Amino acid sequence: QVQLVESGGGLVQAGGSLRLSCVASGSIGSINAMGWYRQAPGKQRDLVAAVTSGGSLNYADSVKGRFTISRDNAKNTVYLQMNSLKPEDTAVYYCSADVRQRGSLNYRAYWGQGTQVTVSS
Repeated sequence: QVQLVESGGGLVQAGGSLRLSCVASGSIGSINAMGWYRQAPGKQRDLVAAVTSGGSLNYADSVKGRFTISRDNAKNTVYLQMNSLKPEDTAVYYCSADVRQRGSLNYRAYWGQGTQVTVSS
């Protein structure tokens, strides 16, 4: 099996910064895209940022210029540096990875358990 474990969430004042980390472990053959999603109460889960194994980046318009996604392929880890945080960034942040397990030919999406980010005004 494959597990994703997030860390780094918390409470921060508006204008502050947080750094989220997500480590993938288990029976991993290879990982394609890794990304971060968020879900605020009563809303759908939306993409925040994603990075492919080749380094291509994708950001939601609402976080461009403030958030930076990066990954360490050797550590199967993806990071999200969040600067200039706003109250509207408050949500549960989920890590996702497209993983091919050892011995398998196919990729499938795995999700972490989520980490709460709360930005106070």
